[in-house]
Amino acid sequence: MKKVSEELRYDGATIQQVHEMLANKSFREKVCDAQGVLRHSVKIDANPDGMTVEIDQVQAAQGIPGFAKKFAGETTRAVQTEEWNSPAGGTISIATPGKPTSIRGTLTLTESEGRTTETMEAEIKVKVPLIGGKLESVMADLVASGMDKEQTAGAAWLQGERG
Repeated sequence: MKKVSEELRYDGATIQQVHEMLANKSFREKVCDAQGVLRHSVKIDANPDGMTVEIDQVQAAQGIPGFAKKFAGETTRAVQTEEWNSPAGGTISIATPGKPTSIRGTLTLTESEGRTTETMEAEIKVKVPLIGGKLESVMADLVASGMDKEQTAGAAWLQGERG
C-alpha cells in the first residue's frame, strides 16, 4: 500500500466556485481531454447536499516503465467515483476493472486567504506479488500527473476559459 497526498490550489476562488466547477460535466470532460484520455464518459448526479461523479475512462499506457506496461497492456481503463456529501468534501475511489489495483481516499476543499485548496488523501493498493510496490509507485506518479493537469484546466476554467 502506498499513501498519496495531492493538493490543487485555486487562487481567487471560493469553495462554492470550485465545487460548482467540479460538478460541471463540461469541466470534467475538459480534464479528460487535458489528461490525454482516449475515451471517456462522465456522469454527475447533483443533490442538495453534494454530488456523485463517475468518470469511466480509457487511457493509453504511455510513459510507464516496461515492467508496468506488461501488466497494464496497451491501454488501461479506470473508473473514478466521487461521493461528495457536502460542497467541502467526500470520498474518491478509482477502480481498474480486471486488474488487482485500487485507489481509495478522501477529497476536501478548504478556503483561506482568497484561495481554495482541493486535497486528495488516498491509498493505492496493487495485489501483485514481487512488483506490487513498484506498480503502486508508478500509479502514484500517474495520479500526480493527472492531478497537475486537472489543476491547470481548473485554473483556466475559473478564469473563464471554457471553450
